[in-house]
Amino acid sequence: MKLLFIGDIVGQPGRRAVAELLPKLRERHSLDFVIANGENSAGGSGITPKTAGEIFSAGVDVITSGDHVWDQKEVMELLANEKRFLRPLNYPLGTPGQGSAIFEVQSPKSKGQSPISVAVLNLQGRAFMQPPLENPFLAARAEVERLRKQTKIIFVDFHAEATSEKIAFARMLDGQVSAVVGTHTHVQTADEQIFPGGTAYLTDAGFTGPHESILGREIEPVLKRFLTGMPQRFEVAKNNVLLHGAMIEIDEATGKAMKIQRVSEAANG
Repeated sequence: MKLLFIGDIVGQPGRRAVAELLPKLRERHSLDFVIANGENSAGGSGITPKTAGEIFSAGVDVITSGDHVWDQKEVMELLANEKRFLRPLNYPLGTPGQGSAIFEVQSPKSKGQSPISVAVLNLQGRAFMQPPLENPFLAARAEVERLRKQTKIIFVDFHAEATSEKIAFARMLDGQVSAVVGTHTHVQTADEQIFPGGTAYLTDAGFTGPHESILGREIEPVLKRFLTGMPQRFEVAKNNVLLHGAMIEIDEATGKAMKIQRVSEAANG
């Protein structure tokens, strides 16, 4: 099966890029399943039912998140009612929402055949991250063991800052999950690979939104903050809008990745 993961969607420009480019990518690559990190989709910080609805309408099957998941109060509605929306698994027990889910995927290429079960798992790192959550390594081990009893195809969005933590996390899960792709830094890395056990890996998928910016925000206020130390309002930038992510081909029988490639597509306007 072919799976596309879309890196952090930033504000209206990012949502527009997904709406414009995803239908073309689905057709061009015969995609079976699409996951996107949407935690910055509402004004560049947080997510709401409205912005999630736009992302789903564009063709995304599952939305993951990260440390900005609580930035918009409307997110509570998503956490309570939307099974296609995930927050990091390693929040304390009793936190609203879910950190993993299994989805039944009917491949366009296999009409008449049984759906394919695909698990999606969302975790957040601890190095340089706030708030500090439960240990993602321990949480992932237990959850992956549970999920593997139901499917061998498991995709993990690891929302973390430190490259060492991301690589160590993925190495631990090599052979147990189909792919581990990092999010959070908004900088697409060039280290896509398949580990010996068959797990596809990319340290960071990058971000979907305006790249004539500083991580999706207008340049001048960010520079002023660094130069003066004074608080600034960081508005979402507008120009050079790109969709970043990773495309992964997975063996349906074994759950092992066969191919991973970075995606960088320019939107119009």
